[in-house]
Amino acid sequence: MSRKLVINIHLYLAAFFAPMVVIMALSGGLYLLGVKGSVEKETVAVVPVKIDTQSPDLEQQVRDLLQEQGLNSNFQYLKHRGENLDTRPTNRQFYQLLQRDDGLHIVAAKPDLIAALIELHKGHGPTLYKQFEIAFSMALVVIMLSGLYLGLASKGLKTRTIQLSLSGTALFLILALLA
Repeated sequence: MSRKLVINIHLYLAAFFAPMVVIMALSGGLYLLGVKGSVEKETVAVVPVKIDTQSPDLEQQVRDLLQEQGLNSNFQYLKHRGENLDTRPTNRQFYQLLQRDDGLHIVAAKPDLIAALIELHKGHGPTLYKQFEIAFSMALVVIMLSGLYLGLASKGLKTRTIQLSLSGTALFLILALLA
């Protein structure tokens, strides 16, 4: 592969995915700093039913139940939390179905911008977005490896590239294994 082709691949992928890198870095950094956003929750219905979370047609039952209550039943899948359920994706308004003694509580949950970005970061977004995240992760590997290759292939950058790569690897290993 020619150097020019590697530079172009590196440039195109880096430029295309730059917004995603910034958003993922911000949402991950905020989360680690304890800034997790907020989710506004409101119980919108209490239905005197008990849902069998092991039912093979659970998703359809939940859709029917939400429609009966006049609620949006457009979700992609369900997340089980014991006897409770969350509709997904959770980066926009979603519902929590909480089994209680007095019936099934349906809670509308609306994340703010930070909480929505963190949900996307965690892979709790729409299926198509999750596929985009997979492509992004593969592209990020190509971006990093092509940048490393270009640094190693350049006479003027080779020594610095090796030093920085070894330093980064050592720091990673120390923090991951010994800290």
